[in-house]
Amino acid sequence: MTKRDYYEILGIDRNADEATIKRAYRSLAMKYHPDRNPEDKHAIERMKEINEAYAVLTDREKRRLYDAYGHAGLEGYTTADIYRGVDFGSLFREFGLRDFGFSFGDSILDSIFGTRKPGWDRSKGADLRYDLEVSLEDIAFGANKQIEIQRTRTCNLCLGSGASPRGLIVCDRCKGTGQIVFERRSGYSIFRQINMCSKCHGTGNIVTENCSVCQGKGIIHENKEIQIRIPRGVDNNYVIKISGEGEPGRNGAAPGDLYVVLKLKEHPNFERIGDDIYTTVEISFAQAALGDRIDVPGLYGPVSVDIPEGVQTDTVLQIPGQGLPRFNKEGKGDLYIRVKVVTPQDLSQREKELLREFDKLQKEKQTKRVKTSPFNDATSRATRT
Repeated sequence: MTKRDYYEILGIDRNADEATIKRAYRSLAMKYHPDRNPEDKHAIERMKEINEAYAVLTDREKRRLYDAYGHAGLEGYTTADIYRGVDFGSLFREFGLRDFGFSFGDSILDSIFGTRKPGWDRSKGADLRYDLEVSLEDIAFGANKQIEIQRTRTCNLCLGSGASPRGLIVCDRCKGTGQIVFERRSGYSIFRQINMCSKCHGTGNIVTENCSVCQGKGIIHENKEIQIRIPRGVDNNYVIKISGEGEPGRNGAAPGDLYVVLKLKEHPNFERIGDDIYTTVEISFAQAALGDRIDVPGLYGPVSVDIPEGVQTDTVLQIPGQGLPRFNKEGKGDLYIRVKVVTPQDLSQREKELLREFDKLQKEKQTKRVKTSPFNDATSRATRT
């Protein structure tokens, strides 16, 4: 593929001076930088083309060879030779592209040297977890909750550098690249070793005066209040993700996320099983024997329940539609009422007499039932035979 003319790429005249070249490069960098065009899959290649044109035309010897022989005049140069001496990191900072320049700068270094600049690791920030206790009523009706999290954020004054406004200088050893390149030539071969700059630890900058706000750390600890919406019908351990509310990323990378894990508190009256809820209701001996209509507590208010005659302890009565909302679905679960017959205590003399009379009647009924049983008649006939 034929390479484009460098002057054409930058849109300048062949007699342009260095200041004109720099202005043209700045304009194109601001317009075509990949982090400003994240959806453009050709942005990196376009920016590499612009960078290469700038690197050649701002170097006196390379420009002389290019003007005389075109691209053929640079055939003896490696890619690293083309870019040598140009500090794109400083250019991006000068242009106000600091927060989104280094990701592309790393990509350039990767493509040139096959390695990533060690001091500018753009790692996404760490995620945070917060366990939030919620009640059964919160899940039944939905709720808004306010939580407070402890986290760190990038210092607003130094933007994470840890330096005061005038306390950051370009490293004089690596010239702001964060790397030291050692080369050894052997015949026509070049052996290149790239190490992180030990003076600036790969950042490309030296802090001469700490930031007065973060004391040189680049981050600040803070407590932040965040509003959480609890959806109706969610289950225990349901996770709500809040993007961008985690720890800050490194060197302008995206922050992490906050994951809020819902923990259902034990309820004094109800037990949840799926979308259904269970409760226990105590009734008297008389209510169990005679039946009754009673009001029992429900999630949405009192519920009238018919107690059938002769109900036994642990009988479960079902009330449809009085359970929890089905998450992201129509309808609700059911309410299940477990009946517990309570034996009376501290009876009066009159109550005891009535119970004895009741017991006597029950025994007489049982005796009569036994005498009239067909099984007993069959037994009697067999005996006479």
